[in-house]
Amino acid sequence: MTRNIILDTNVLLHDPNAILTFPGDQVIIPIEVIEEIDSFKRDVSELGRNSRHIAQTLDGLRAKGKLGEGVRLDNGTLLRVTCGGDSHLLAERGFHGGGRTENHLLALAAEWQRATPERETIVITKNVNMRLKADALGIPAQDYEVDHFPDADVYTGWQTVTGTDAQVAQLTKGLPVDIPGLAGLPNEYVQLRAGTDGPTALGRIGKNPNRVNPLKDAGGAAAGILPLNLEQTFALDALLDDRIKLVTIAGKAGTGKTLLAVAAGLRKVFGEDQFNRLLIFRPTMPVGRDIGYLPGDIAEKMRPWMQPIYDALELIREQDKRCPTRMLPPDILECEEISIEPLTFIRGRSIPHQYIIIDEAQNLTPLEVKTVVTRVGNGTKIVMTGDPHQIDNPYVDAMSNGLVYLINRLRSSPLAAHIGLQKGERSELAEAAANLL
Repeated sequence: MTRNIILDTNVLLHDPNAILTFPGDQVIIPIEVIEEIDSFKRDVSELGRNSRHIAQTLDGLRAKGKLGEGVRLDNGTLLRVTCGGDSHLLAERGFHGGGRTENHLLALAAEWQRATPERETIVITKNVNMRLKADALGIPAQDYEVDHFPDADVYTGWQTVTGTDAQVAQLTKGLPVDIPGLAGLPNEYVQLRAGTDGPTALGRIGKNPNRVNPLKDAGGAAAGILPLNLEQTFALDALLDDRIKLVTIAGKAGTGKTLLAVAAGLRKVFGEDQFNRLLIFRPTMPVGRDIGYLPGDIAEKMRPWMQPIYDALELIREQDKRCPTRMLPPDILECEEISIEPLTFIRGRSIPHQYIIIDEAQNLTPLEVKTVVTRVGNGTKIVMTGDPHQIDNPYVDAMSNGLVYLINRLRSSPLAAHIGLQKGERSELAEAAANLL
């Protein structure tokens, strides 16, 4: 049955193609939403681009008919732009709110409920409080879930498989093992265990979904950094394998995401000379209240945002000093082979033969992630790290951010690998805080 779908501003700013995701329904955009969208058109961020995109799309549809009367889209959707409803309809239900846009949307929904009782009228909004108010007023309201993906904790990128003693011994010797019925994904890691409590061996699934190949350098170090647990061993293997062009690492605070990625990048650039530069990007998204404009050149302005990267570099340098043969130059923090940049200026670039790390990727939108990955040139490897449960971007959540989008879209690609880190290794206190607070 055809439904009345009323879209909130935040939905269109999040996905300017949202009008195309309700085929056969009547999609209603209140005039107040158009006004709010217009206020973002000069924004230099993705919000500004999305604002201009939806405005241009609606303007183009005017050639098909009057938006106020409804325009039929190619997918059968009837798109209508209309004015807000009568606030007296909300007053009848006991609500005497002000003239805020969200209240106009709720009044419009109440009006369509009364005018078309044979159709279900639904408000689609990413505003949690608006959904709560709609529920109290008897108006169905939903989150925009078209681009929602399973939680990153669901797919960890590795599994434990029970095998025989002979299979474990074969994998330990560096020989591949065929396990009928395994049907794993490309580059999915495997802990092969003999029986319930028997010995184990580590491997990775290749092109054959039933074959487990041994790891080349299991437990090896990267610039003095050693893996401390099973997941870190898998992550370091993916980070150091040049055949894997995209690596995603998700995990809570203190699991070693950034440290492992930076250490692997330094080894590939300075130790193996496989890449020309280590290029590290980080979204400039504040955790608390922003401190405003910062003085100095771009390097000085970016220093507070990039301090976690400098902390990781400093720790790796100290570990490298303790190694019998040093891999890193003494002036590692000033090397031209290392570049730490804001993600703001990546659009339009082509980046060949570099090892790219995108830290805090959970704060990116799916469109921003697509923009980043499509910048990758020949001979470049890209690594994205983040914690989907620590998001500072108000326009994405744990199931709609760019990191989980990338994990789910590329999990079956032979070019990509994903590892979910679970155990914190920063300190006992940090692990307790991550689990209990």
